[in-house]
Formats: sequence, structure tokens, C-alpha cells
Amino acid sequence: MAKARAIVKRRKAVRNIRKITKTMQMIATAKFQKSLKRTVGTKPYTRKVREIVAELASTVGNVDHPLLRRLEESGRTRRIAVVVITSNRGLAGAYNGNVLRSGTAAIREFEAQGNTIELYVGGKKGISYYNFQKRTIAQRLNVSDTPRFSEVEPLADQLMDLFTSGKVDAVYIGYMNFVSAGVQKAEVMQLLPLAAPKAQTQNPNEPIREQAVYEFSPDPKTLLDELLPQTVRAAVFQAFMDATTSEHVARMVAMKSATDNADKMSKALTMQYNRARQSQITTELSEIMGGVEAMKG
Repeated sequence: MAKARAIVKRRKAVRNIRKITKTMQMIATAKFQKSLKRTVGTKPYTRKVREIVAELASTVGNVDHPLLRRLEESGRTRRIAVVVITSNRGLAGAYNGNVLRSGTAAIREFEAQGNTIELYVGGKKGISYYNFQKRTIAQRLNVSDTPRFSEVEPLADQLMDLFTSGKVDAVYIGYMNFVSAGVQKAEVMQLLPLAAPKAQTQNPNEPIREQAVYEFSPDPKTLLDELLPQTVRAAVFQAFMDATTSEHVARMVAMKSATDNADKMSKALTMQYNRARQSQITTELSEIMGGVEAMKG
């Protein structure tokens, strides 16, 4: 009887856990739907700003802007700023592990090239990880679970100031890129210097495309002074949005997997309980029949 009671207690605990994971799955699903609308809504703007900047820069020709600067070897400070975006909570599967793995690999690669790293970390999981690794964190980023542009803009301006003042040679962001609901990739994106526009080669099999000629008002430099910082701010904000949405997807999948496993375990424990109960009943019947036969004798 003791074995059957132990199985009943364990099955009850599993069912309670299932209720918790099912609730967390529903919460993560609701948050994902809300975050997905924001992420999908901001991506076209971010993409279009980059297209406009690239087209403007290619039209102007020789582009000279602090955010596009390429330092010679003699002018380098050998300092690189790396921003790593993680979550504040766990129970999100391999989400944080993948981001930290890719971010740490990039940091080690930069250090192997002789660079010093200035580390900026968002999320309690990343802070705990790098504290455990005894790595100096230059700044802990305080961004809410639902990122707002007003929270991210000061960080983007700070990174641009570091780069334009020559204190760092480059800025990178490690985050989980949200491609679709089924695909999220841990990436380390080069934020600064902004990639200079590449000359597009014409495919001989394609019809010749005419290149538009623009008249600028105000002048191209004024437009670049406005558009290039806006491009950086939009890229940083999009990285935080992608990271948040990917986190909700990872937690939703992890909690669904935990709920399914709890269902399987509950069914397995029910079968074990039935077998234990059946074995107990059989033993009791055998004892009763033995007692009857002893009384006949």
C-alpha cells in the first residue's frame, strides 16, 4: 500500500506542475502575439531607413561621415564595445545559452586579435553569467521586458558617442534575431562602423536598370547627419525587439514541451499505480483464500 500511496503523491505533484507550465505557456503565447505585432511593425521601417541611407550615400559618391569612418591600423585604440542582450528570467529553453555562447565566442575572437572589450549586458541572466566568468561589465543595461524606444535611444546615443570620439574602434550587438515564429538565430551584428554601401554589379542576363538622379534639399551632408544616427537608433531598438520576441517564443516552446512531458509522466504514473493496486488486490485475495483453506483444514 505504501508504494501505491507514493505513486499517488508523485502523480499529484506532476499534475500540479502541469497546471503551472500550462499557465506559463498561455502567458508566453499572449505576450508573443503582442510582441510579434511590434516587431513585425518596426522591421519595415528599419529596413527602409537603411535602404534610404545606402541609396543616398551611393548617389552622393564619396561619403565622409564619422559613423562610416574606417580607421587605419595606426589610429586604432584596440577597444571594442560589445552589447549582449539576454533575458531577466529563465525557463526559456536554450535561449540564453545560445545568445551567451555566440556572444562569448565573438568576444574571445576579438581578444585573440589583441583588442580590449568593453562589455554592456542587458538581462539578469547575462549579468549573472559574466559575473561568474569574472568578466568586467562596463554597464548593466536597464531595459523593461517590453522595450520602448525612449529606453533604448540613450544607449544608442552613448554607443555613437564612444565611436565618434574614437574611444572604441567598433560596436557589436549579440542578440537573438527573430526571423519567424519557427526560426530564431543567435547573431553578433556589427553596429558601428556602419557598412559603407557596396557598388552593385549589373547581371548581364538582367535588363539594364536606369539609375535615378536626385536633387537634395537640404544638402546630402545634412541628410546624412540626420539619417545615419537614426539608422543606428533603429537598429539597436530592433535588436531589443527581436530579442524580446524570440524570448517569448523560446519560453512558449519550452513550456509546451514541459506540459507535454508532464502529461506523459502522469499517464505513466497512472499505469504504475494501476499495476501496483492490481498486485496489492491479488495479494490480498491470495491471503484470503489461504486463510479459508486453512480454516477448512
